[in-house]
Amino acid sequence: MGIGSDMYRQQILDHYKNPRNYGELEDADIEHVGENPMCGDTIKMFLQLADDGDTIERVSFIGDGCAISQASASMLSEELRGESLEAVREMDRDDIIDMLGVDLSPMRIKCAVLAEKVAQDGIAIHQGDAEIDETTTE
Repeated sequence: MGIGSDMYRQQILDHYKNPRNYGELEDADIEHVGENPMCGDTIKMFLQLADDGDTIERVSFIGDGCAISQASASMLSEELRGESLEAVREMDRDDIIDMLGVDLSPMRIKCAVLAEKVAQDGIAIHQGDAEIDETTTE
């Protein structure tokens, strides 16, 4: 591991210790919760849409879990602002791994992508493509 990996590890620790956009977002257009039962991570994402109904204007989250899941949610909350709902639905795990910038074991990948999956499932429910009572499980 080189200096670049250390920099990304420091960034992950910073987001874990000082999460960005943490807290409930009142009047969110989209709210959804998910969990990773293997390690106990829980994340609830809140998305507020712009007047066009398609652009994410504000994002926040609450949750509890390991450093990877919480840092990923914090970092993702910054990335999603200004994105279209379709762009978020098209994201995949490689986008999250690139955002984190570190190699992850298969077990940690589930932690890393939880926030992405919660946001995507929340959007699917909002758009009528999924059941309202579903909880995302990664």
